[in-house]
Amino acid sequence: MERTKELPRVDDLRQVPAAVKFLSCEPLLGPLDGLELTGIDWVIVGGESGPGARPMELAWAVDVVRRSHEVGCVPFVKQLGSCWGKEHKQIDRFPAELQVRDYPKERAHA
Repeated sequence: MERTKELPRVDDLRQVPAAVKFLSCEPLLGPLDGLELTGIDWVIVGGESGPGARPMELAWAVDVVRRSHEVGCVPFVKQLGSCWGKEHKQIDRFPAELQVRDYPKERAHA
């Protein structure tokens, strides 16, 4: 899920009988206004890397992490992307609110 236009996919995911339901929001290419993470166990966030990588605004990633915490979804910030440079390759150099690399616990879904 890269942009708001893909949000309907989340509803489809909620219907899947999986032990762990996760979203990969990478590369995050825009804000995900309206993202509802209820019923989702894990969300992975990341910027695009490599030559010609499109930028990810840190505010977009912060918003996804905030939304995940609000409903008990576990966030994992993978990378900030090439536009942030080598100084942000290691998680301890990420902004504090993005220093999250957690894993979900498997649980039974109805």
